[in-house]
Amino acid sequence: MISPCSSAAADQQKKALVVESGRDIDELLTSVLDGDGWSIRRADDNQHALALATTEPFDLIVTGRKMLGPDDVEILRRIRSARAHVRLIILTDRFTPGDVIAAVREGAFSYFSAPFDAAELAEMVRAAMAAPCWDDGIEVLSATPAWVRVAARCDLSTADRLVQFLRGVRDPDIPEGIISAFREVLLNAMEYGGHFDPSQHVEISFIRARRAVACRVKDPGQGFLLEELRHAAINNPADDLLSHVAVREAEGLRPGGFGLLLAKKLVDELIYSEQGNEVLLVKYIDPATSQVA
Repeated sequence: MISPCSSAAADQQKKALVVESGRDIDELLTSVLDGDGWSIRRADDNQHALALATTEPFDLIVTGRKMLGPDDVEILRRIRSARAHVRLIILTDRFTPGDVIAAVREGAFSYFSAPFDAAELAEMVRAAMAAPCWDDGIEVLSATPAWVRVAARCDLSTADRLVQFLRGVRDPDIPEGIISAFREVLLNAMEYGGHFDPSQHVEISFIRARRAVACRVKDPGQGFLLEELRHAAINNPADDLLSHVAVREAEGLRPGGFGLLLAKKLVDELIYSEQGNEVLLVKYIDPATSQVA
């Protein structure tokens, strides 16, 4: 899971290859990249990008939105065979099941399907620009259409990438609520179980059943008893909803502590293991509409 990453010298201008995707996306990417002093090369389409990438080195490549996902993944595979550590962000107008897992397996930095959120895309481009070594952060351990298991490095940038892969699917059976709950639980696992140590990894499973969507997160820590988490808002007494704030200040912890409480409100079930280092999130689906209730 650890790969030898090399980064450009700090004084060397970084190069981005951007495939035409329409005025709105092109202007957004130009604004973000120009603002940080990147050199931008344009490509007419993804095949043109592939030809350029095999002859010139680039630090970041953003695909064009007019090609379907599976073709983008094949282009990614061919680019990565020539440029092992290039950061590649996939844009596509239409999501096809299996695209995201294929993109993760082939080492995509991120994945977006239409409709595109300009703020999310700009944030991910900046994250790609700032990441000197990233492509050992997420590993697919096993995957079927119903059950995906991955390992993720314990750092914030990897957490953000993993959440965006989920959001990029734009699947109505994976609502924002469970994605937001997953993010809170994931960050909690990385911070308290993995201590944001990049050498540590959390294990995550996504399960899609006929009547439920579930997510399991296991951190590398020793675990805890949920009722002993005095620094978390989830254990505040009903008459003192901010009692955990004083505990966090006394223990020198960062402001916060609302993650587990928020996650509990966004899903139907939040279940901890006996040891306390695994949590299961469950959101039930309305079988009559095949949408999440």
